[in-house]
Amino acid sequence: MARLDITESFHQTDFPGHLHTQESLRFAQEFEFQDSDTLIVTYPKSGTTWMQEILTLVSSRGDPTPAKTIPNWARAPWLEQYYFRDILRASQGPRLITTHLPYEVLASALRGSKAKVIYVARNPKDVAVSYYHFHKMAKFLPDPNTFEEFLDNFMEGTVHYGSWFDHVKGWTNHRNDLNFFYITYEEMLHNLRASLEKLCGFLQCPLLPEELTNIQRHCSFNSMKENNMVNYTLIPSEIMDHSKSQFMRKGKTGDWKELFSSKQNNHFDDIFEEEMLDSELEFIWE
Repeated sequence: MARLDITESFHQTDFPGHLHTQESLRFAQEFEFQDSDTLIVTYPKSGTTWMQEILTLVSSRGDPTPAKTIPNWARAPWLEQYYFRDILRASQGPRLITTHLPYEVLASALRGSKAKVIYVARNPKDVAVSYYHFHKMAKFLPDPNTFEEFLDNFMEGTVHYGSWFDHVKGWTNHRNDLNFFYITYEEMLHNLRASLEKLCGFLQCPLLPEELTNIQRHCSFNSMKENNMVNYTLIPSEIMDHSKSQFMRKGKTGDWKELFSSKQNNHFDDIFEEEMLDSELEFIWE
């Protein structure tokens, strides 16, 4: 299924047609969650792959075999993507599912469910920079043009997958309606061990110290960058061109400072303050 130049619009949000169809998006909206499901929710480029790897390793109690032998899109498939149903039929045991969908699309499906929802947020300035580089290598996304143009579209919420602000607010404003765990990319980078302990507490999956140590080792940035089950080098270059930008690029915070001008930074801060005025979240990005 190529459809590299196709865009699917669903609930006023654009999605790449290479991975999504109207049927797959409707299937996601009407999906029947099980109470044993774990759902990873992110806006793109916010730590999705990292959380997929962490939860794979938690479920295997630190054994790297599944993470080293099964592609991450098969271990933690995207609910809204066209291949999800096929993977679902072949899966056994508790299901680990990933989504970039906004809350409004899945609100009805999750109502009354005890499925565990894990939301990962990241500094939107770093998200914008990472997403810009991803657009340059992912042939199924529009040409980002200049960073200035892309950043304007990002702040306006007209990029694929919609507004970062709406996505974060949509999910976190309803956290009390869900079996919900919120964590940031920055928190995990600052203290991965403490983040793992919190996650295991939420998942009710206590691990031994040596198991946690194994998880830390195998989900480090360098380990994941060398693991072709997560670094997307298995994908043909006609779809993801790693000569333009690597999927696993830097894995750090503050990369936005290398691209943002002072004017762009000040404008972004103004937009952020205005958009997040009604959010109760406390953001600590540094």
